[in-house]
Amino acid sequence: MSENTRVTKAAGVVGAATLLSRLFGFIRDVVIAWFLGAGLSSDAFFVAFRIPNLLRRLFAEGSLSIAFIPVFTECLTVKGREEAFKLARAATWLLSMILAIVAVVGILLSPVIIKIIAPGFIDSPEKFSLTVNLTRIMFPYIFFIGLVALFMGILNSLGHFAAPALAPVFLNIAMICSVFFISPYMTDPVTGLAIGVLIGGVLQLAFQIPFLIKKGLYFWQKVKIFHPGLKRIGLLMLPTLFGAAVYQINILVSTLLASLLPEGSVSYLYYADRLVQFPLGIFAIAAATAILPSISRQAASKDLEAVKTTFSHAMNLVLFITIPSMVGLIILREPIVALLFKRGVFGSEATQLTAYALLYYGIGLWAFSGVRIVVSTFYALQDTKTPVRMAVISIIANIVLGIILMGPLAHGGLALATSLASMLNLGLLVRALRIKLGSLGLRSIAESTCKSLLCAAIMGVIISMGSIFMIPLADGSLYGLFFGLMGTIIIGFLLYGFFSFLIKSPELEKIWHIIIKGIRKS
Repeated sequence: MSENTRVTKAAGVVGAATLLSRLFGFIRDVVIAWFLGAGLSSDAFFVAFRIPNLLRRLFAEGSLSIAFIPVFTECLTVKGREEAFKLARAATWLLSMILAIVAVVGILLSPVIIKIIAPGFIDSPEKFSLTVNLTRIMFPYIFFIGLVALFMGILNSLGHFAAPALAPVFLNIAMICSVFFISPYMTDPVTGLAIGVLIGGVLQLAFQIPFLIKKGLYFWQKVKIFHPGLKRIGLLMLPTLFGAAVYQINILVSTLLASLLPEGSVSYLYYADRLVQFPLGIFAIAAATAILPSISRQAASKDLEAVKTTFSHAMNLVLFITIPSMVGLIILREPIVALLFKRGVFGSEATQLTAYALLYYGIGLWAFSGVRIVVSTFYALQDTKTPVRMAVISIIANIVLGIILMGPLAHGGLALATSLASMLNLGLLVRALRIKLGSLGLRSIAESTCKSLLCAAIMGVIISMGSIFMIPLADGSLYGLFFGLMGTIIIGFLLYGFFSFLIKSPELEKIWHIIIKGIRKS
């Protein structure tokens, strides 16, 4: 199997699993909203859950996997499987000890942490006490999810993507089940949901272990905890931790600016961002996850020409899928928002204002996706400093543009600022990568992108006219809106595929070849 085919297939596996996870995540959010509503219990739970979730984003899923995969892959390529497994076992034992200490300290310091991140709760002893209790129950989640992130790096490096990608499904299922099977037996029902989070962490970890054993990795074998490769992993983690912190600062600043606008602006941006994250997670993040081990292998073998070829293939593939998604999201933004959120107090005005934010976020979807691929390439080359430098520049641009645009465009200006800053970030990253590697095949990428834009534009014109008749927005029923929107999306999908076939798109041919091959095997 060629490396490009391997990347495409892996991206498809991760994308399908991510789609399943996002669907269960949506069901989870609906169940939690039905169960908790909006009040004391929901406020306490979301604040308590935010703490281990923030640690997960900062230390586990992002920086740990990104730092581990290139070092582990290089060890696997240069020194062999036995030495690489020694590194994996050492990392597992050391990380387990660190995470156990973090969990214990977090449990003991929960009252102090809540006073810092939710000072308003101090005036309500009942809410403060409940939040502290929920935090103590859920803090050990960081232990399990940290190891899950490490195991994901090991399995992805060994060419297995399905189990790590499916892991979040278990968290969503555990939280949904806890509402119905644990909460009814609790004095305070929301405690059952917190226990569900902890059970979800255990299930995610347990699901990975059989696959690791099948690959020949046995954790009970003796190993020196301080493996030489751990130092390199630690040095690579530091810049990525800073990069993750910078991203959180960016979110905080955007929320702060939105809070200066009319009431509801923060919510409109939040809901619009959630919708943009859906295609971004299924396509771009999936491709970035798939490309990291492949380019890490090529970089370890000092085959820079192969690195450039795989990068070019991944960019073409992601833009081929993301561009029509962007066009569809922009054209169908209002019916999409109406279908998902328009109920209860979320009325027509909120729908239109959220769709307004989605328009400007949607403009930048291609850039958000491209950034993921370029950043993963830098990480595979064990360069974590360049992405951080470019991220700092783009965040400054985001803040300046946000202040300028929020006046004439309100909350839409903040969304547009984020999109423009991401385009700047992508341009800077590509330029830096070209300096590092030489020619990247940008002409080929530009030609492929223009073809995708042409097909997506024709598709967009047709579904824009067709949606007028197919999608009832005003007084239509929920079922009518659902089937009309799904029908329009399917037609758009088929049209884009047909036009891509007419212009003989190589990306369509590669995807179709893998699908047919998979059907024949099954």
